[in-house]
Amino acid sequence: MDLIRWRNGVAEPFQEFESLQEEINRLFDLTRVPEPRGIFESPFSPAVDIIENPESFEVLCDMPGVEIKDIEISIAGSVLTVKGERKPVPSKDGKRTYREETREGRFQRTLQLPLPVDAGKVEAVLKEGVLRVTLPKTEELKPRQIAVTAK
Repeated sequence: MDLIRWRNGVAEPFQEFESLQEEINRLFDLTRVPEPRGIFESPFSPAVDIIENPESFEVLCDMPGVEIKDIEISIAGSVLTVKGERKPVPSKDGKRTYREETREGRFQRTLQLPLPVDAGKVEAVLKEGVLRVTLPKTEELKPRQIAVTAK
């Protein structure tokens, strides 16, 4: 059993360390673009939270660096679609970037809500990099209190 590989009659122990380092670098390569998570989603998709209240649903969407004019929201039945674009930040006067994790480009998130909503009363507010979309439930789906009477 050899402990050191021999190539052309010369021992090359550090060659094995270099190939191991290359494999580890490939494993943790953060420069790769992640695969889209859904049929309509792009590689860059903002994180989304959906919260149900008694009267409505709230969708919170992280959008730091996205301007209001670059956001488009549409609703059809119980399907909410949020489209937008994060534009690239202009380079800083000859400064070098050593690490860049901020994604840029167009994105689209299509979300299926558990119940239909009243599309005419939807409100959207962008504040401090978070888009908050409030989707009121339709009147027939809202919980109602029923008074009990004795006869």
